[in-house]
Amino acid sequence: MAKEPLSPKNDLVFKLLFGAPTRLNILRAFLQAILDLPAEEYGRLVIVDPHLQREHPDDKLGVLDVKIHTTSGKVINVEIQVEPQSHIWERVLFYAARLITEQLKSGRPYHEIKKIVSIIIVDWDVTPKNSPYYHRCLRLFDEKTGYRFPDLFEINILELPKLPSEPDGTLLYHWLKMFTARTEEELTMVAKTSPEIATAVGVIMELSEDERTRLLAEAREKYRRDEEARLEYRLAEAREKYRRDEEARLEYREEKGRLEGRLEGEQKSRLEVARSLLLEKYPIEKVAKVTGLTLEEVKALALELPANH
Repeated sequence: MAKEPLSPKNDLVFKLLFGAPTRLNILRAFLQAILDLPAEEYGRLVIVDPHLQREHPDDKLGVLDVKIHTTSGKVINVEIQVEPQSHIWERVLFYAARLITEQLKSGRPYHEIKKIVSIIIVDWDVTPKNSPYYHRCLRLFDEKTGYRFPDLFEINILELPKLPSEPDGTLLYHWLKMFTARTEEELTMVAKTSPEIATAVGVIMELSEDERTRLLAEAREKYRRDEEARLEYRLAEAREKYRRDEEARLEYREEKGRLEGRLEGEQKSRLEVARSLLLEKYPIEKVAKVTGLTLEEVKALALELPANH
């Protein structure tokens, strides 16, 4: 039985496919299918250390899947996220900001800042599900006038679940279909759409046949699934604890209500006894002692009685 080909959604396969200096032709074609950059920007692509620099030892460490410098120095970050994240936009903004701030060494002028471009491929719906767009290019602009902020900041979100069932006439569609392909037959069909995609599919098939790469990729996938299972277990525990706490709070409220009702009933009984004793001309001090009411409560009750009692 033939083994299922490795998926480029696996972070190891993704980095081997797009992050290898020997495969710049694949990376270049993939970027050109996504970005609206001048052709000369792709003339000299340099893959650099994906670790975001930390200005202080306690800064949060960021690791990108593939980080590239273009001919003019523009910085491109490409990454894939398979598991849904509740704070994906904050994460994207954090990494984009770090890509900007790490460019300036001490004392360097602001005009040296180069454009940063983030490309995030996600395997869940980040934007509303009823939206038909699988590629969103986000930039800064003035909502009132439409004025666009200088071209220094761009975020591209590619949502795999939103890919239509039929081609839309773009190369990007076929590149992303490569990510969603599960069988060798599906990859073979995608490979027919362009020479660069065919080359990428060939690399995927080679990686799938390499035992060491397959073991590493499967280990990464197992770790991801184990982490997902652990998270789900912790969430289930949290839900169960919340349910038990809610039950305990409900029981407390019910018992508190019963107790307050009983005390209210007892208070009413004491007041009735006190009222009867006062009508019989018992001294206030004695009424308080017999009923357990305070002197103030008995005096207040006495004032409520008819003046000629």
